[in-house]
Order: sequence, then C-alpha cells, then structure tokens
Amino acid sequence: MRLNLTPMTRRRLATFRANRRGFWSLVVFLILFTASLFAEFLANDRPLMVSYDGHLYAPVFIDYPETAFGGDFPTAADYRDPFLQDQIASHGWALWPPIPFSHATVNYDLGRPTPAPPSPINWLGTDDQGRDVVARLIYGFRISVLFGLALTLSASAIGVAAGAVQGYLGGWVDLLFQRFLEIWGSLPQLFILIIVTSAIVPGFWTLLIILLLFSWTTLIGVVRAEFLRARNFEYVRAARALGLSDVRIAVRHVLPNAMVATITFMPFVLSGAVVALTSLDFLGLGLPPGSPSLGDLLRQGKENLQAPWLGLSGFLVVAILLSLLVFVGEAVRDAFDPRKTQ
Repeated sequence: MRLNLTPMTRRRLATFRANRRGFWSLVVFLILFTASLFAEFLANDRPLMVSYDGHLYAPVFIDYPETAFGGDFPTAADYRDPFLQDQIASHGWALWPPIPFSHATVNYDLGRPTPAPPSPINWLGTDDQGRDVVARLIYGFRISVLFGLALTLSASAIGVAAGAVQGYLGGWVDLLFQRFLEIWGSLPQLFILIIVTSAIVPGFWTLLIILLLFSWTTLIGVVRAEFLRARNFEYVRAARALGLSDVRIAVRHVLPNAMVATITFMPFVLSGAVVALTSLDFLGLGLPPGSPSLGDLLRQGKENLQAPWLGLSGFLVVAILLSLLVFVGEAVRDAFDPRKTQ
C-alpha cells in the first residue's frame, strides 16, 4: 500500500533524511526504545520457556506454583532456587533470557561486598543492593522514555488548546491569560514537589500529574503567536464571511499552520521531560524506592565513588538518550524550515 503524500510532505521527509545525523539518531532511538519495550524478554529472573516432563510452560507470562516442577509448596516458583533448577534440568530444560536478572533481582551469589564490579555474570556490575546494573538500565530506559512521551503528549495537547484559544480570541482573553501565565510560571516548582512528595507516596501517575501542572505552558507561546499572526489573514476573514464557526476555522484552517512550529519543539520537550524525571529520581523525589530509574543509578554513583561503573553507566545512557533526542529535534526543525524545503 502506497501512501499518498503531498509534495510538501515529500520535501520535508527528504530534508529530514538529508540530515544524516538526525535520521540515524531516530533509527537508533527507535531500535533502543523498541528493545526496551521487550525488557522482560531481555532481562528477567524467570525463564522464557520451560519444558518439564514433556509439558511446556511460559513463566515469563504466567505464574506457576512450585509444585508444577516437583516442589513441595503451592507458592510461586522461584526459578533461581538451586533445587528448582536441578528439578527442571533433570526433567527437561529451561530457556533463559540473555540477562538472567530482573531490575529488582538481588544476586546473592556475588561472594563479595556490594556494589560488585563487572563480571561475566553481571556485565556492568551490581548496585549497592546487589541488583544487576544492565537490567536496571534497560528497565530504567523504558520507564524514562514512556514517562517522557506521556508527559510530552499530554502537555502538548493542553498547551496547544490553551494557546489556540488565547491567540484566536485575543483581546481581554489574551491579556488575562498572559497575566495568569506569568503568575503560574513564577511558582516554585521544586518546593511544591517537596511538599507533595512529603504528603503522598510518589508514583508514575502522581509524578506525571504534578509535572504536567507546570509543563503544559511550554508550547503556549508558540501556538499563541501563530494564531495571533493568522487570525487576520485573508483566508480566515473569507471563512468568517462564509459563515463558518470560530471553532471550525481555528481547527481546520489555523491549527495546521500552528502545528508546524509545535512539532519542531516536541523532541526538545521530550528530552526536557526525561531530564525532569531523572533529576527528581536523583534527588529522591521521584519514583518509589526500588523502581528502575536512571536518576537512582546516578545517585548511587555519587554515593559510591569507589564503584565508578555505576555513575559511568547511568551517565552514558542518559547522555546517549538526550543526544539522540536533540539530534532528532534538529533534523525535524530543518525539515519544517521553509528555507530548506523549497
């Protein structure tokens, strides 16, 4: 099936592909993000598949009792238990993921104090609680990108709608809204986060709502400027003369032009959302303790200077992720630049 693209869209795609750094950054980012979505198949303390007495089991999807593999208790099977591993090995086989640790799995067989250095079992070592660093990086990468995407999309939707109303109506609506934004933007975000996290236990959705309260204003200025510029164009006046409603004019005729500037900012908004979550986790105000987090790994690196693999691993992952997003944003900006698509 061939997409019917407009000539302008084809020129923008060609300009985006011409920016080799941005194009390959998008490819690498999509590969890493797609791989992180299947983190349970890459790093898990459960086998992907178990064959026992001729029957196949999928522990990665289903919780099986220990009695299913010759154990004595009807509790959930612990596949790292040596007894259970011997039972499976003597009656069948088990297919393990490349990294036999989940983000919360503690390796009790280190034989040395934690954090342990890199080894053939723990490729990048362990943190101060004996958890595998590679597994925590994979899961932390996934939750950081998902959190950033959720915050970016929700903040952009609210910001575009608010900026459209403010710019299209103008007058007193625009004036009062600007004064409100000035007051709202002067609120101390960090102090409010400290107060909120001291009253309730922070979680994924709690942090998303709190950060959304301060992130929805990011794109208002861009959308407002586009609507203020286009509200008096000839085609808008002609649409009003034909009897079209203000909502239809704003959505069908003015909003597409404003979305051009909005899309160019979204990769940078996404990188800012990832930095916000990482910073909060680094300060101890983010996700609950034990959650896979890039910021938590950076904090552990700061607190365990004798274990440089912690700080270096977290820093490299965050630096690569932000660099990819910035390069993609630059390529998108070039693709929507009218001077480069003519």
